[in-house]
Amino acid sequence: MKRILVRAPNWIGDQILAYPFYRMLRDRHPKAWITVVCPESVQDIQFKGLIDEVLILPKKRSGQTLRSYWKLFRFARFLKRKGPWDLSILLPNSFGSALVFRLAGARARRGYIADARGFLLNEGIAFDPSVHRSESYLRLLTPEGGAGFEAVDFWVKGPERDFDPYVRWPEAEAVEPPEDRYFIVAPGSNAEARRWDISRFAELMEELASRRRLLPVVVGGPRERALAEALKKRGIRFEDHTGKGTVASLWKLFQRAEFAVCNDSGLAHVAALCGCPVQIVWGAGDPKRTRPIGPAPVQLKIHPVECWPCERNGCRFEDERRNQCLKGIRPGHILEEIENGYLSR
Repeated sequence: MKRILVRAPNWIGDQILAYPFYRMLRDRHPKAWITVVCPESVQDIQFKGLIDEVLILPKKRSGQTLRSYWKLFRFARFLKRKGPWDLSILLPNSFGSALVFRLAGARARRGYIADARGFLLNEGIAFDPSVHRSESYLRLLTPEGGAGFEAVDFWVKGPERDFDPYVRWPEAEAVEPPEDRYFIVAPGSNAEARRWDISRFAELMEELASRRRLLPVVVGGPRERALAEALKKRGIRFEDHTGKGTVASLWKLFQRAEFAVCNDSGLAHVAALCGCPVQIVWGAGDPKRTRPIGPAPVQLKIHPVECWPCERNGCRFEDERRNQCLKGIRPGHILEEIENGYLSR
């Protein structure tokens, strides 16, 4: 039996964008044993049925660089004992991921030549930064760097038309949706340059609740609890699901929602994958590279200023130009796009 080792992406959005890769990898190697190595942050959104085993990377500790590298060396030895590995594929472009797989003794090590790691790969592929991330993952299916079709066509020409969370995330304890008609608000983002002001989310929520009689449902991780508290202080009625359960547990909420309003964040990608129409308040990112794709429609509201897209996590300006790409998007703009795109049906 062929044994394949895959290093999964580190971020929620990237892991979701890798779904076409995992689906096509299984199609090309139907009888292989596929093991995924990933950080704990994306453990619950690995795709069961397409992979056989998930191994969790040791956590990095701030200020403990030597200790962290020692843990990685020990993890690499652990991987080597579990081998041999006939093929390994690295989805992240980091040096450390390639080093671990080299130390694990993987026979074929396929990934992009980036981060000074080319000497660690024996199936290195030139990296094209202009390609959509989902497409760049698909290109890793072959040593030549070609998948046969573009990632954006996966849901039209590929093997699937819809994503089935019952099959892919069977262990997730799904959050039950409210009985009222509702929409989802995901106001969080790890990057400050991609996070719309919470006061604008609040204004939009009030407008949609009063004009359309829709219940807002706020979702997010532990970091978004503070945002939910800020909304409560404004007296807005909503259902709060911040800091509860796992990312995968939100799938039923997304599937049955009228639509979701998100920043450029991992949850925007999850929503699109689960079939929820998504309206994104788009900040500093480049949609040509990281726009969500999936079976659901996705609308982006963009305010393209002179420095856009910078793709930075934090704005480089400290004056009135700070986060101008986000400040130029107002609740009325988002309301208009939602009503024309998702509520006019």
